[in-house]
Amino acid sequence: MMSRGGTRLARSLTGHVAPRYFSTAVLRRPATAAGAEAGIGGVFRGGAAAAFLHGNPAKASEEVLVAWMRFPVMGSRRMSTVAVGDDKQKEKDEKNAAAATTGGRTDSAVVSYWGVAPTKVAKEDGTEWKWHCFRPWETYKADLSIDLKKHHVPVTFLDKMAYWTVKALRFPTDIFFQRRYGCRAMMLETVAAVPGMVGGMLLHCKSLRRFEHSGGWIKALLEEAENERMHLMTFMEVSQPRWYERALVFAVQGVFFNAYFAAYLISPKLAHRIVGYLEEEAIHSYTEFLKELDKGNIENVPAPAIALDYWRLPPGSTLRDVVLVVRADEAHHRDVNHFASDIHYQGQELKDSPAPLGYH
Repeated sequence: MMSRGGTRLARSLTGHVAPRYFSTAVLRRPATAAGAEAGIGGVFRGGAAAAFLHGNPAKASEEVLVAWMRFPVMGSRRMSTVAVGDDKQKEKDEKNAAAATTGGRTDSAVVSYWGVAPTKVAKEDGTEWKWHCFRPWETYKADLSIDLKKHHVPVTFLDKMAYWTVKALRFPTDIFFQRRYGCRAMMLETVAAVPGMVGGMLLHCKSLRRFEHSGGWIKALLEEAENERMHLMTFMEVSQPRWYERALVFAVQGVFFNAYFAAYLISPKLAHRIVGYLEEEAIHSYTEFLKELDKGNIENVPAPAIALDYWRLPPGSTLRDVVLVVRADEAHHRDVNHFASDIHYQGQELKDSPAPLGYH
């Protein structure tokens, strides 16, 4: 029989020690005894003891579940009470069922916790928008009237260096892909999307260092990179790369990214001029692509669904229509990069001239 003083001493010690070794929650037993037995090893009922530990002898008759949980913290073995109520168990079962039907994803749990629910977007006709990589307000109709024959004649040393660098890069590309223009387009877009991202990133960092605006050029270059990436997403629906072509992407992209990064740091006007000439070569490649389609050497398959929505193409459009709008995009990128290079040649910075946002 414990004296009243001993009881007070025990409660005092428990009040200091229990928060380190016991949970502060008193929890009722689940609906079924089987649910309790299915818990963590060492589950037992300790109604009176648990109520005593929490300083409420009046609730000594309340049944709780106590689980010994092993945590190797400072060599001690902690004990925690496990909360398993009827509602929580039901919610857990529903989440498990949802995860089983969604491949292990529990989106509802994440959304309810973070409060970042995905927005529901609809097309103009009211049908659901199914693309997550772009939204309806990012779509557009390509300007097919753009002059495809424009060419910047290389005059200065840097211009000639940029021009012949691109010509040298075209030679091995022609040998490797030959007339497989579908695969060629897909592979080259993995490289074409790099310059805009590199230029935009460096301008972003420059804007932060100098505490100044960029004149919209950060956004313009990132728009270019995203547009080139959408070209890739489109051609992936038409042609699938082989394993060695995927390996080639790793090698070429790694080399090109670092080379262009260094070139942009050393001379932005050279870097933009290189991209301008690359886009001129891209126009030529897509023109040859169209010739092969017109000859029947390449099947003119229906346009992928992603192309119909991104370029707002009419129903019934074909691969030929896709190549036409992609070629128009490349012509716009040509103009933007030659224009950016000309700004630097005139002794100015890009921020001094408004960026052609949404030019494509």
